[in-house]
Order: sequence, then C-alpha cells, then structure tokens
Amino acid sequence: MGDGRRYVGVAERRARLALRQRLAGSVRAAGPEEVAGSLVALHGSDPATVHLAVGARLADPGRTVAETERALYTDRTLVRMHGMRHTVFVFPTDLTAVVHASTGITVAAKERAALLKQMAAAGAPDAAWLKEVEESTLAALARRGQATAAELAEDEPRLRQRFAYAAGKSYEGVHTVSTRLLKVLGVEGRVVRGRPLGSWTSSQFRWAVAPAHPELDVAEAQASLLGRWLAACGPATEADLKWWTGWRVTEVRRALAAIGARAVTLDEGTGYVTADDEAPVDEPAEPWAALLPALDPTAMGWRQRDWYVAPELRPALFDYSGNVGPTVWWNGRVVGGWAQRPDGEIVWRLLDTEGVGREGEAAIAAEGERLQGWVGATRVTPRFRTPLEKELA
Repeated sequence: MGDGRRYVGVAERRARLALRQRLAGSVRAAGPEEVAGSLVALHGSDPATVHLAVGARLADPGRTVAETERALYTDRTLVRMHGMRHTVFVFPTDLTAVVHASTGITVAAKERAALLKQMAAAGAPDAAWLKEVEESTLAALARRGQATAAELAEDEPRLRQRFAYAAGKSYEGVHTVSTRLLKVLGVEGRVVRGRPLGSWTSSQFRWAVAPAHPELDVAEAQASLLGRWLAACGPATEADLKWWTGWRVTEVRRALAAIGARAVTLDEGTGYVTADDEAPVDEPAEPWAALLPALDPTAMGWRQRDWYVAPELRPALFDYSGNVGPTVWWNGRVVGGWAQRPDGEIVWRLLDTEGVGREGEAAIAAEGERLQGWVGATRVTPRFRTPLEKELA
C-alpha cells in the first residue's frame, strides 16, 4: 500500500479466525482451558453458550459438559464473572485481576452509587447498613463455599429486605437487597457465579467468593487485556476494540500505544495487530465447517462484521438488540443458522449458498451430527432468540 502498511485481506482474516479461534479441524482443543485461553473470553450471559462454544472447538466434544464443569467448579481454572460492557463472561482464572482492573473498577463504582441512590430514594437504610450486610454476606458465603441468594438470606436475613425501584416510572419494581447487592459485589470482582442449580443449561446459579487476585494498575491491565485479545482476534479496527472492551477511545489508544501495536490496512480502514503479528497467515490446510451457538465469541467478536457475515443475512440471525443467534459457518464466513427442535433434533438452513457446494453441505451436516451426538436429549433454547432460530425450532 502507498502508506507502507501491509494490507490484510478478507481471506487472510478468515484464515486467522479459523486457526486462532480453534475452528478448523486441525486446531481443535484438548480442553475448555485451551478454548478460553484462545478466545480470551466466552460469553456467559446464557450458561448454555459457554458449553456449546467449548464443544464446537474440542477435538473430543463428548467430554464437553464434564470437562467444562470441572474447569469452572472443581479446578476453578475458569471463572464466570462480570467483564467488558457490563456483561458476564467466562475467563481463564489468571485473567481475573486484569479484567477487574481494566474494566470492572469504573463500572463497579457506578453500580454501587446507583444502588445507594435508589435505596435512599426508597427510604431504605443507608450505606453503613449496607456495608454491614455485605460483610456479613461475604462471611457467610466463605463459610458455605457456594450458596444461592436464598441460602445466604438464611444466614443474613437483612438480605430479604425489599425496596421500591424507580417509583412512578414505567419500569418501576420492587427489588430485594440480595438481588442488587450480589450484582454489585459481582461487578466489583468480590463474588463470582458458581455451580448452576440444575443442568448445564440452567440460568439459576449459586454464588462463590471470587478467587484472590492482586490489585493492578488500570492502564497496565488495559494494555494486557487488549494485547491478549488482539493476539487472538487481530487485526481489528479502533471501533472493534472500543466496542469489545467498552472503554473510551482514549483508553483504547493508550493501550494500543503501550503494547506497540502495528497499523495495517483493512478493507474498512486502519486495523491493528500486535507488534509480533504482522507476518502473513496461510489458510488452513483443509476446508472447515462449524455450528456456533448464540452469543458465540467469534460471531460477536468484532463490531464491523461484513468480512464474515453479509449484511443481508443479519436480520434473520441477530435480534433487535444486536445479539447473534446460532450460526452455520463455512470456511470463515456465516452461511446460515441452526436450531434445536422440541424433540431434540438439530436442524440447520443455508442462507448463502455461494461457494458451499456438496462438500460444504456434507461438512455442515457432519457438524450437526457431531453436535447432536454430545448434546443428546438436552434441550437448549437460546436466551436471546432470533428470527431464523425461532422459525427452525
């Protein structure tokens, strides 16, 4: 290019995605820790997404549920906690301190201030009272190991106290102290989601004390997190980075400078890679297909998505809030969607047949059978449903 920057085209970006996101058959992972480490973060708002995202990338998907539960709840090598954009993710445990310092501190301060303001408006007790309750709650949680909000309220009855929220507004409601306080403690990185009450698809869960971690410098933590993500997902534009992190643009630019990121040229403008990642990347040796779940970190990974999902496909595959549904992939691009019917059958539909052919359809069908094999009779319904998923289901 005339500006001296290397051009990274769509084909190479798709090759990087296939290899670094562990989607090509030759690079599938041995365990959930490898998957989370490669992707940096797995969306955890919908518990089923975590398992489905792992299963799509394991060499042996039959081990998905047992191995993911081991990592999350026994070995604690993965942790489910609040992260970027005030969203729940699953991270490698060694990233806990980085995530908390880089994204959690600012959000946590706003959450606590909002809770105290709402309690005061409702005539509820003050900050000193709330501090007593939270210290008692954390002590009870440490004794129990893991507990539901109801179980913690047995030890600390003040958690059951209720207060009105947004009185007089269209969205007014009544909250218990436990609901709001545990959320604040989660954003502050003091508690994390524990084992679910039901199966791996359950959205009801226990709480656990967060793993101990050092307090890091915010700017250093932001540089560390951005560097990890850019190594997995680069090249990415400034808009991609700002969207994924939820930071201000000045924070993104500071972190890019701190890691010595290199500018490259993309079809949509300037992108960035880490300092040691400018060399070209070859395509995978073999073509590949994948069935990825709703909110999968690959499908949601970038703000600017034209290079892997055509704009005309989005109305069928995304909901009105921008959450992606289950997607079908062929060689680095989204070509359709899938769903599970009430009897447990996995079904899929192509929305873009260009370049797929018989080979692609056969590979997609094999992925459907692979998914069916380990999910079995477990019924999985995405938390955020999309038009094509609802139609197929």
